[in-house]
Amino acid sequence: MLHYKLENRPSEIDGKGAFALQAIPARKKVGNLGGQVIPLREARKRAALTKRVAMVEFGDGRALDASIDPNELRYVNHSCQPNTYMRVAFSKVEFYSLHPIKKGEELTCNYGPTHHDGKLKCACGAINCKGYL
Repeated sequence: MLHYKLENRPSEIDGKGAFALQAIPARKKVGNLGGQVIPLREARKRAALTKRVAMVEFGDGRALDASIDPNELRYVNHSCQPNTYMRVAFSKVEFYSLHPIKKGEELTCNYGPTHHDGKLKCACGAINCKGYL
């Protein structure tokens, strides 16, 4: 469920991105990531078969596969200087704005630890970019 209008289109960061179709105030819930809740074992099998992983682990033996029944938030790209943050709680993956987001701005999130283990080059372009995911 989305609380603000978003669209997916090509991103300068990577592939597709999620862009605001309206201004989003600071500290507001943008919406819940769409997807299918599956067992962690199945999530890791699926992740091994794809180049672009859209998986969030809950830490309780389950994960959300955002490639099945996705919404626009599926294309939020990583940034070392994000404008949203992800909250994982109660079998949901929620996105909140960190500061005001302008109409047309790409939504980004610091993914934190990923399965890439520092082997994927980061292309966020932030001044404080760590250079990898």
